Amino acid sequence: MRAPLSALFVAGCLAWLSETPTRAQQTHAPSAAPLRAALDTYCVGCHNERLRTGGLTLDSVDPAAAGVNPELWERVIAKLRAGSMPPAGRPRPDAATYHALAAALEDAIDREWLRHPPAARISAVHRLNRTEYNHAIRDLFAFDAASVDVTPLLPGDETADGSFDNFADSLSISPAHLERYLSVARQVTRLAAGLPPARPGVATFEIPLHVVQDDRQSEDLPFGSRGGISIHYDFPVDGEYVVKVRLQRQYQDYIKGMGWPQQLDVRLDGRLLKRFTVGGDAKGRPAASSYAGDGEPGFAGDDSWEKYMQVGADAGLEVRAPVGAGSHVVGVSFVRELWEPEGLPQPLQRGRVITDDNVYMGYASVGAVHIGGPYKNSGPPKDTPSRRAIFVCEPASAADEKPCAEKILSRMARLAYRRPVRAADVRTLTGFFESRRLEGGDFHEGIQFALERMLVDPDFLLRVHAPSSDPRTRDVELASRLSFFLWSSIPDDRLLALAERGELSSAPVVEREVRRMIADPRAIDSLADDFAAQWLNLRRVDEVVVDPERYPNYDLSLMQALGRETELFVASTIRENRSVVDLLDANYTFVNERLARHYGIPDVYGSRFRRVALPNHDQRGGLLAQGALLATTSYPDRTSPVLRGKWLLNNIFGLPVPPPPPGVDTNLNDKPGARPASIRERLAEHRKNPSCSSCHSTIDPLGFALENFDVIGGWRTIDESGHAVDAHGTTTSGATIDGLAGLRAALLAQPEQFPRTLTEKLLAYALGRRLEYADRPAVRKIVRDAAPGGYRWSDIILGIVNSPAFRN
Repeated sequence: MRAPLSALFVAGCLAWLSETPTRAQQTHAPSAAPLRAALDTYCVGCHNERLRTGGLTLDSVDPAAAGVNPELWERVIAKLRAGSMPPAGRPRPDAATYHALAAALEDAIDREWLRHPPAARISAVHRLNRTEYNHAIRDLFAFDAASVDVTPLLPGDETADGSFDNFADSLSISPAHLERYLSVARQVTRLAAGLPPARPGVATFEIPLHVVQDDRQSEDLPFGSRGGISIHYDFPVDGEYVVKVRLQRQYQDYIKGMGWPQQLDVRLDGRLLKRFTVGGDAKGRPAASSYAGDGEPGFAGDDSWEKYMQVGADAGLEVRAPVGAGSHVVGVSFVRELWEPEGLPQPLQRGRVITDDNVYMGYASVGAVHIGGPYKNSGPPKDTPSRRAIFVCEPASAADEKPCAEKILSRMARLAYRRPVRAADVRTLTGFFESRRLEGGDFHEGIQFALERMLVDPDFLLRVHAPSSDPRTRDVELASRLSFFLWSSIPDDRLLALAERGELSSAPVVEREVRRMIADPRAIDSLADDFAAQWLNLRRVDEVVVDPERYPNYDLSLMQALGRETELFVASTIRENRSVVDLLDANYTFVNERLARHYGIPDVYGSRFRRVALPNHDQRGGLLAQGALLATTSYPDRTSPVLRGKWLLNNIFGLPVPPPPPGVDTNLNDKPGARPASIRERLAEHRKNPSCSSCHSTIDPLGFALENFDVIGGWRTIDESGHAVDAHGTTTSGATIDGLAGLRAALLAQPEQFPRTLTEKLLAYALGRRLEYADRPAVRKIVRDAAPGGYRWSDIILGIVNSPAFRN
């Protein structure tokens, strides 16, 4: 009976979905007999008034009137899209019936939504998160983004699983926030105004121990260099600064690579400040058993050797130089030696740990760079981007001070508060300016103090959404909503001016501005580094822990390269306004030499990332084959089809996966003494538990498709247990997925599925809250409208901006 019923149901639903708009808007809904028949056959056996399985009853509700009760039917649609119901062992419809039933219910809900759009819900108060705060002060004071980053100075933003750090309901304000806001406001405004710190300070930039320093580290460092670090640093005022270098120690606090002389350069904006020679000067007998010794007679080296290896080898590696205010690049690197050190190494007495030739005679490395100052500052700088942004006038006399201050502060307050400035705003800030002048501060110090007050004002720190009947007020709020969505920052002067004139009520003006904002590098950086980094879990890349015995080639350089690849890849699709589907199917990626070697891509040299065509599309191409995403969904010593499958369902297929039932044993490790089993065998044993089977039958086939990738994204044909990799899986619908190519084909076979997932994630990010059932019709409309253009980024973003939830 199933085949005839399925065929009848699909035909009936297709007839319903093809009805004309006139009929769709009639008071009486069309016949829904096929819908009712399908529900009675596959669903009502469990979801009825007597059993109420899952708290859901479907025997007494009318599917043709799904729009009247969208909350219930959106739950049903989610289960149908996932193919997770009916449960295993019960009669199940074919794939066409699943799709047709979900489409028919969606159509009924969407028709009602178009007739009666629900009221939008946006949180009334929304604190700036750390990223938004950092970007806001960058744009407000024209800071160089590479040089000024205050996010480490602010408390972290809490996020729940699957949420974004701009969700208003998680952005509380604590006493720690208030304390840090006061401190950061003072530091930021003194830097922007060009005032020296209260006392000389020291900024420290450390290089982690695991970074390999045997090659050029940055495009900012010269060719022929190796190791070290390049630092974009914003010097607050003209003055003298000290750059001090500390070399890297091994774990027993001996400086590495001191057995032979090497040259170390310190540069400012590429100009050589000083060249040092380090290493090769150790005198006396070296330590024997271990570098540290353990107090036993004869184990430590001679006093002169010990002092040199612990202190003397990098003593005096400092340069004092005059530097003008503003952003500069401090570079510290070694001159790369293209030959082996000549001569014999100093005598080594081998013992338990030591005195490894590679530690003693290998390359020296930079451990940290300290930038101290200013000393002998020569007063406020004459010209910096920040001072140009602030000081739009300079008083010629005492009588000019207050009018000039009011001009400066009204302009800055308008941008910071993201609305037309009021007389009361200017009075408050001018009062702080005058109080500092009465205390003996000069004009610039008075402005700095007023700006410090501005940065702790609730109108800067909070985004407040208040209902208003004034079109210009609504436009001003829309300008702020647009800028925080696309730039994670405040509106620029042009956008705010349009809002103040009431021009953002015009759809063509909004579209023009959105396209301008998307083309701005701020949008590319924000959407890739903030939205995509959270959606794709890229922020967890630096938390990846890998078993060094299984993966000895994994180091910090590779870890950073994995994350950078995905950031550049996503950014390229936004910058070029490509289809979002290219995120799955692109035939290119971004690599440097380290990552290319890991992926087996030939002819890539140096630390610079560049775009490369991929030689084998079945092994590489798109997000699913990128090491960052594969590493964050693995365990340290083995891959995990469960973690990968769950990640795919949540983030690519858009099908949320519930947590495992309480009390279920999720340990898949081999039992002691047992024959090593493949992960497929262990999961098959795990699925024998009925409470586990229903979810794992959906999760596991997707995770198996990525088994050709090891823990850190390398291609393999043998797994950790020594078994040949088997990358095929069978879904609950009976479809077979085999490897990366099969997984990609399954996604592309339903062209709207991945764009719908991305739209859901991006809409939640744009609104600053989790999506609700009332948002689902908007998501479907955005995706439908973007389909003719091939689901380009700009079409999806414009659809979000024009949605009732965002605009109203």
